[in-house]
Amino acid sequence: MASLAPAVSQPVTRLGKGMNRMDVTLHIGAHRTATSVFQNYLQENEADLASRGIGIIGPKRTRSGMLGGVLPRPGDIRTPAQQLRRARGRIGLTIRDARARGLRHLLISDENMLGTPRHNLRDSRLYRGCGNRLARFDAAFGGRIARVFLSVRAQDRYWASVAAFCVARGARVPDSADLDRLVTSGRHWRDVIRDVAMALPKAQIIVLPYEAHGGLPEYQLSLMTGLATPPKAHAREWMNRAPGLPQLRQVLRDRGVDPGLLPDGEGRWHPFDRMQTMVLREIYADDLFWLRAGADGLATLIEETRPEKMGTTPLQALTERGQHNGIETRRLA
Repeated sequence: MASLAPAVSQPVTRLGKGMNRMDVTLHIGAHRTATSVFQNYLQENEADLASRGIGIIGPKRTRSGMLGGVLPRPGDIRTPAQQLRRARGRIGLTIRDARARGLRHLLISDENMLGTPRHNLRDSRLYRGCGNRLARFDAAFGGRIARVFLSVRAQDRYWASVAAFCVARGARVPDSADLDRLVTSGRHWRDVIRDVAMALPKAQIIVLPYEAHGGLPEYQLSLMTGLATPPKAHAREWMNRAPGLPQLRQVLRDRGVDPGLLPDGEGRWHPFDRMQTMVLREIYADDLFWLRAGADGLATLIEETRPEKMGTTPLQALTERGQHNGIETRRLA
C-alpha cells in the first residue's frame, strides 16, 4: 500500500486553463500528531529546500497575516466576502512571488486551518465545522491546491494529549461526564475526512497515521513533495510534547486548583478508564478499516514507511483520487 507522491517535476494539480500551475500542498494537521516536529524540521531546512525548488510556509507566516481574512475576523469592518477577496489576492501574490524565485512546489503547514484543540475539547467532537473552514481556504487559493495531507491518531491518545495540552493552558480538568461525551460523540476521523474531501473537491486527500509517521518528518516531506533525498538535519528534534502528570499538577497548584483532580503517578495522563479506552480504540480501528477499504474513493491511506525507497515510486493512488475513483465519486459521497 505504501508508495510515494509524484516528483516535484511532475505536478499532479488539476487546474483550469490559464491558472497558476504551481504545485501547492496543504498540511492541515491534525493537532497532537507531531505537527510541531514537522514544522520545526521544515523551518530549519528552509534554505536547503528552497535551493531544490520547494517553498515552505509555516504557522509563523500563516498566522501573522498571510491567511488573515480567509476565516472571518471578528471586529473587522469588512464583510466576510471582502475579507476573503483580500486574502485571495494576498495568497495570489505569495504564489506569484514563489514562482518568480524559481520555486516549483509550495508546501503550507498549519494545523489551525482545520480548527483548534480547545474547540474540539469544548465541543466534545473532532473538528466540528472544519468543512466550512476549509471551503473558504479552497476559495482563497482559487483551485490551486493539489494535495491535502491529514494525520490521524488513535482517539484515546489523541484526546488524552488534547486534554493535557488544554489544561496546561488554562482549561478545566475534564470530569467523567466530559470524558463520556468524548467517547460517545459519534464523530470520528472518517467524518473529518469526508468534510475535508467535500470542502476541497479538486485536491487529493492523503491520510498518514501518527503511529507510523509521527516521528519521521523527512519521510512525510518526501511523500508531500516527491523529494528523493530529503534533508536529515533536525529530523529527530521533538517539540511541543504534552505535559506529564507532575507538570499538570503543578499547573493546577499555580492556578489555585486542587491537583487531586488528577491521578497520582508520573508519566502521561490517561484520563479514560479501561472500557472507554477500549471503545475509542475500536472506533479508531473502524476508521482505519474504512480507509484501507478505499475510504469511499475520498482519500488514500499510507501506513508503511520505507525511507530507503523515498521518492522513487509514483503511486497510482496519488495520481488518481482515493484508490481509483474520480471527482464525481467524491461529489456523490
